[in-house]
Amino acid sequence: MTDVIALLSYQSDTALCISPWSWPLLGLVLLAVLLDLCFGDPQGWPHPVIVIGRMISWLERRWNHGSARRRYWLGVCLALTVVGGTWVISTSVLYALSQIHLWLALLAELVLLATTFAAHGLAKAGMAVYRPLIAGDLDGARCALAQIVGRDTDRLNEAELTRGAVESVAENSVDGITAPLFWALIGGAPLALAYKAVNTLDSMVGYRNARFSDFGCASARLDDIANWLPARLTALSLWLSSWLLPHMRRKGTLTDTWRQARAHARKRHASPNAGWPEAMVANLLGVRLGGVNYYQGVASPSAELGHDTTPLRAEHIRRAIWLMHGGWVAFLLLMLAVIALRSVTA
Repeated sequence: MTDVIALLSYQSDTALCISPWSWPLLGLVLLAVLLDLCFGDPQGWPHPVIVIGRMISWLERRWNHGSARRRYWLGVCLALTVVGGTWVISTSVLYALSQIHLWLALLAELVLLATTFAAHGLAKAGMAVYRPLIAGDLDGARCALAQIVGRDTDRLNEAELTRGAVESVAENSVDGITAPLFWALIGGAPLALAYKAVNTLDSMVGYRNARFSDFGCASARLDDIANWLPARLTALSLWLSSWLLPHMRRKGTLTDTWRQARAHARKRHASPNAGWPEAMVANLLGVRLGGVNYYQGVASPSAELGHDTTPLRAEHIRRAIWLMHGGWVAFLLLMLAVIALRSVTA
């Protein structure tokens, strides 16, 4: 897929082409990541994901009823409508802006790309749990963790609070950073936003319960497909970055992660992708993640990942954030290697 800017002509009839896996597109994506790191998502500013979420809610209220078969096919229509609509609208906006001035379209694409990344917000959320834990404020840490996970947090001790924060940083490093990077390098802001639409669909309707098991099935499967390769590349990137970070356990990490992530994916109702970054982070930190979580008082066991060689403590949250940042940098370097290889072989 070629970015929309590649289809546009400048006023002098000279085409500015930003093709997939190209140096110009890599530069634009890198600037967008830096923009996110500096500013995050300013409060009060309109965000595409909010618009996407409202679209999903509006359609779900109107379509999610009837027989199981009807709800399944309307769920397929929901996924196609939201993801396709996001791509078409963002492409159309960039095209319209390019008719005013090409640099205006480039600036808009830069801003749209930045909204698809969440490195700033993910690190901030992790540190919001870390700081009260270090100060011995368990209630403050519980409130902070409750903002980023769905599990019950009111009775968690330091180890369980740390586990929740580390798991959140590890898992969300894919859908919040590396997967948008991957899809942005293929199709610029429109495809990165389409990926965020997939991710938002899964978070809103991709549940295996009475209300969404049929209607959200297509959305959940689409999210699994969109994250399949990025999740595995992220695990590799985390391992590569660990060589430049202190206090990391690398012996046997690759084989342990391979075995544990595959076992995690075989668990009933488990994501085929979440186990890869979580297992890698657990093994690199030398801790045990997973286990039993409680949701509204109901126990929900999950696969255990890593090795219980080091007791979980607040410091592991900070190390997980180091890994997250090192992971996306290594991921970008892997993508740079792909672009360089394409340049040599072209």
